[in-house]
Amino acid sequence: MLCLRNFVKPIAIVFCVSLFLDMASSIQAKPKHPSIVFFLVDDLGWRDVGCFGSSFYDTPNIDKLASESTKFTSAYAACHVCSPTRASILTGKYPARLGMTDWLFGRRDFPFQALSTVKTIQTIPDSEITLAEALKSHGYSTAIFGKWHLGEEPYGPTSHGFDVQIPKWNKGWPKAGYHAPFKLEGIFDKPGDYLTDRLTDEALKFIETNKEKPFFLYLSHYTVHDPIQGRKDLVEKYRKKLKQMKPASGPDFVLEGNPDSKKPLTKLQLAELIKKPSHKGHNVLPQHTVKIKQHQDNVEFAGMVESMDESLGRVIAKLRELEIEDNTLVIFFSDNGGMSGANVGNPNRIIPNNKLDVAFATSNLPLRGAKGWLYEGGVRVPMIVKWPGLAKQPAECDVPVISTDFYPSILEMAGLPALPQQHADGVSFTAALQDKPFTRKPIYWHFPHYSNHGMQPPSGAVRAGDYKLIEYFENNTVQLFNLKNDIGEQTDLAATEPAKADELRTLLHQWRTEVGAKMNVSNPDYDPTKYPSSSRKQKK
Repeated sequence: MLCLRNFVKPIAIVFCVSLFLDMASSIQAKPKHPSIVFFLVDDLGWRDVGCFGSSFYDTPNIDKLASESTKFTSAYAACHVCSPTRASILTGKYPARLGMTDWLFGRRDFPFQALSTVKTIQTIPDSEITLAEALKSHGYSTAIFGKWHLGEEPYGPTSHGFDVQIPKWNKGWPKAGYHAPFKLEGIFDKPGDYLTDRLTDEALKFIETNKEKPFFLYLSHYTVHDPIQGRKDLVEKYRKKLKQMKPASGPDFVLEGNPDSKKPLTKLQLAELIKKPSHKGHNVLPQHTVKIKQHQDNVEFAGMVESMDESLGRVIAKLRELEIEDNTLVIFFSDNGGMSGANVGNPNRIIPNNKLDVAFATSNLPLRGAKGWLYEGGVRVPMIVKWPGLAKQPAECDVPVISTDFYPSILEMAGLPALPQQHADGVSFTAALQDKPFTRKPIYWHFPHYSNHGMQPPSGAVRAGDYKLIEYFENNTVQLFNLKNDIGEQTDLAATEPAKADELRTLLHQWRTEVGAKMNVSNPDYDPTKYPSSSRKQKK
């Protein structure tokens, strides 16, 4: 308006035109669509960061991001192991609909299993339009740094929409660990290098190169997946910190049994069994029991967590340095719950007492269970979303969301058209970011496999409102929990609220039919006497 009032003055006209051209140039220079940083962590439990309740792990950068963003307190991974969740993020489909229901290559069958494992597909089908492909079709530069674990070549990331892949390694764990030499193609290292840091270095180069146009950075860290190897300086920091802390109250481990047993063990029976010599070890124990870690006191794991937090801090600092932070979506997520139960893919594994920290990463309390379980400890994960300028922040959302929901949400936040036939199971949560009314229909899980972590039987689950039902497939046992009143899933309501259990079970069965979920069949070689021997001795 000031320019229009003074249009008769030549100097003012020149000034106005110049100002207009400068503004037009500035607007033109700013990318139309926001850049996207998807920061994905492997095996990070719901309570493994400060803003979600940890008092042992230091995560100042994650905590700061949460203070400027929307924190989702009831966010879920689509599976309690990695590959299916990662596929759900990139396809917007439930693992059961996609056919990728277990980690790749998956656990083999054993004679003591009453059911045969369902065969899972080993790659994302070419017919799927991944999130990376959708963004690339709208001019985004795309890159993945770190873990893929969704198919070997020629079905790697560059076949599914990513321009850049570092390193050239498609499996789900670091080839030679976190300390150099990494033996990974595309990652140069020197003595003393730490893998999480080096992946971040490469990601920052990508941001710098693509700062003038929209990009999709999928920083998919291997950490905090085992091998549990913290950065040495941080491990020393936590070793000192642990010494200064008061000893934690309560037991170091609790026993969990097989919930689908014909005579499930009660909490009192489990508490008594763990005191017996027969249950002193850390392996698959008698009565189909295993141990679950109860304290966050693993210094190696703590070092992994903080190095991951530093990585996020470096990425955000780079966005700020390049003055693109205000036009970049940042998403923080984990692919499944924390590893509080040991990996017993080899059921005869015995973990020596002096090596517990290499097998039990963290505690998920107050959540029950761990990676490999359909209890909350296996599937509820930390989630933070920053949508600069268009979301009410800081904010907190307790409405359940699941990893299928990222695909439609990202497209909407980026101002791009939806692909409803592709992200068939995703629901955009952008309303929650803007403090608008937001509800989510029931969410589901399907795992027709035996779990490496805890020897859990094949099962499925549904959460509808405050209630969650888990159905096990060997003996058709169900468990029902009210998560609002019992986040730790300690009180099974299936017998006292049979109508609610029937309602949710019906929902689960209808959903399985809708998505074409494959079910287990009887194991023709079933021999329960082949269950791992209870006579094995614990190693020191």
